[in-house]
Amino acid sequence: MKYVNQSVRKKDAMALVTGQPVYTDDLVPDNCLIVKVLRSPYANAWVEEIKIGTAEQVSGIVCILTYKDVPQKRFTLAGQTDPELSPADRLILDRHLRFVGDAVAIVAGETEAAVDKALKRIKVKYRVETPVLELHKAKDNPILVHPEEDWCQKVPVGADNKRNLCASNVEAEGDVEEVLKTCKYTVDRTYHTKANQQAMMETFRTCCYMDHFGRLNVLASTQIPFHVRRILGNALDIPASKIRVIKPRIGGGFGAKQTAVCEIYPALVTWKTGRPSKIVYSRYESMIASSPRHEMEIRVRAGADENGIIKAIDVYTLSNAGAYGEHSPTTVWLSGHKPIALYRHTEAYRFAYDVVYTNVQAAGAYRGYGATQGIYAVESAVSELAEKIGMDPVKIRELNMPMEGEPLPAYGDVSCATSCAMDRCLAKAKEMISWDEKYPVRDMGNGKVRGVGVAMAIQGSSIAGVDVGGASLKLNEDGSYTLALGCTDMGTGCDTILAQMAAECMDTSMENVVTFGVDTDISPYDSGSYASATTYVTGNAVMQACEQLKEKITAFGAEMLHADLTEVDFDGMYVTDGENRVSLADIGRKSTCGNSCGLQVTTSYSSEISPPPFMTGMAEVEVDTETGEVKVLDYVAVVDCGTPINPNLARVQTEGGIVQGIGMALYEDVQYDKNGAVRNNSFMQYKIPSRQDIGKIRVEFESSYEESGPFGAKSVGELVIDTPCPAIANAIYNATGVRIRELPITAEKIAMGILEKGKVEK
Repeated sequence: MKYVNQSVRKKDAMALVTGQPVYTDDLVPDNCLIVKVLRSPYANAWVEEIKIGTAEQVSGIVCILTYKDVPQKRFTLAGQTDPELSPADRLILDRHLRFVGDAVAIVAGETEAAVDKALKRIKVKYRVETPVLELHKAKDNPILVHPEEDWCQKVPVGADNKRNLCASNVEAEGDVEEVLKTCKYTVDRTYHTKANQQAMMETFRTCCYMDHFGRLNVLASTQIPFHVRRILGNALDIPASKIRVIKPRIGGGFGAKQTAVCEIYPALVTWKTGRPSKIVYSRYESMIASSPRHEMEIRVRAGADENGIIKAIDVYTLSNAGAYGEHSPTTVWLSGHKPIALYRHTEAYRFAYDVVYTNVQAAGAYRGYGATQGIYAVESAVSELAEKIGMDPVKIRELNMPMEGEPLPAYGDVSCATSCAMDRCLAKAKEMISWDEKYPVRDMGNGKVRGVGVAMAIQGSSIAGVDVGGASLKLNEDGSYTLALGCTDMGTGCDTILAQMAAECMDTSMENVVTFGVDTDISPYDSGSYASATTYVTGNAVMQACEQLKEKITAFGAEMLHADLTEVDFDGMYVTDGENRVSLADIGRKSTCGNSCGLQVTTSYSSEISPPPFMTGMAEVEVDTETGEVKVLDYVAVVDCGTPINPNLARVQTEGGIVQGIGMALYEDVQYDKNGAVRNNSFMQYKIPSRQDIGKIRVEFESSYEESGPFGAKSVGELVIDTPCPAIANAIYNATGVRIRELPITAEKIAMGILEKGKVEK
């Protein structure tokens, strides 16, 4: 193939590296009002009285809005396809404040200095109540995070606001208890993952302005332009037809921008005043009032027979929604469905969960979307099970891993792996890291020990039967093509890979395909960039559009040649009947004059299945037994994402996901003080891994071919964050004999574990 499976440079590469104005704040009008939010200092409080008189007198202040000035209609900020599974539990501004950082008032002014001055002058009298800060104490607590009567769940997900439940359910197949009784070896372990920040470089930001038709135009750094339109319509209580959303380049999202975190504030200001306005979150605001990963505690019970065949898996997840329920009913599903599917011989499984409201900032989407937490827990438990059996952790996976054509227990929309190279991924990773020579531990002297660990991962390719991809392809008069997309390139390069597909299908050059970013007025509908959907779903839409347009071009060329359609061929440059030919440019020009058949196609695609990609990760760590310090020396990853459309971009995605996983495993932890305030609210306190922290990262691909995917492709975006946590945890155990079941695994925890282990051995 000329373009597909080739490492083509990103279309916007030069614009980005030369600092062209492509991001939201680069493109805002000069006369924008500056919008900021007054935030609650309490985790659970009611606004008894709010005085804005002296604040309004500040020169340059245009408006100050409080709970009295907003529609009293509850909505959710979760960017997911309708029907909305997240509960409608928010107002734009509410008297009841549910976490430290919740919005109390909105201030808009001509200058930032004026707005900052006005914020200090607003006087609020609060009625402070006791918060619920700990997830174990939330369910059925008499203190309710959402006592309001107009709280609403649109889809039954087991939620009950009078029990602080955002979602709850039990799913099972077979009799887990009976099968566990027959297993020779069992484990029962509980693992705890903390909230993590996505920490994208570009913070949340939005600009709004009214056009000459009286419509609200929204320029937003978002992964979900079409969902933002619906969310703002619900929040402002206006028809979505009065809202237009435009997405410029995004400086990173990783799921954070699948929640409409900040768009409602300037939207309300502009709708009220008619003036352009913008909000740009500081890093501090992005740390205290955003949408971090869900904290989860996961209990895993698993059993195997005398040969190491895993027969039963029981998973219970307790998930912390925080103050609002965005994405909470859906992230928790993946914490059980994905990891259980990794073990094909499972005869019985049970997956139960509770998602609870607490008085901390609301959690949301983050790369991996619940599967990351669940895979950490189940993969750790399987390694502990292997130890009980006395089996190499690679061996137990070889015996139980997914195989092409074999079952995927609990996965859902596909009962077996339609394409799978996990066996080759595991074998290749084992070879790359020299597992047999390094497992389990090597004493390097001077108190340094090295261990290796392994983990497998599975994700999905879109949400089956839900996600929609859209593509519009038209021929221009010079013979070039315009590819209009509704999906969101957030740095992953989807504009490039979709153009690669179009160029391959149309047998033209990449330079001849112009991609057009998202504008909800003119782009085809697309669910957005999340759930690992873009390559698979929108890619299929692009291929369909190409096939339909080729048919139109061929028919049009045949008409120009006065030839029968069966007598002509189209080779990407010419339509020819063997003797005569007409060029693509001639067809393009002719199609603009006296033509009743437009050479433009718009297609949509939705899949009833979500074929999973697979991955094996292996880590080598060095631990200082005196201090507990851990260094990740080497991380090898072998990925099956079907056909990689652009291997370089797939490799970069994989490397980035691994680094984020290393951060989750060793460093990152959103911490709250006793009053519910975020303690590590800047990059000075919230540590993400630097280049010095990650050692070598080596990535290879073992391609399968997914029949339902474009050119055999599956997704890669989320999968790649899933293996570092369990692989590193297992490597640390193999190195030190200390099993730590709570992330992050800090030097202090390791050092204390080594001390305790020494006391026991004595």
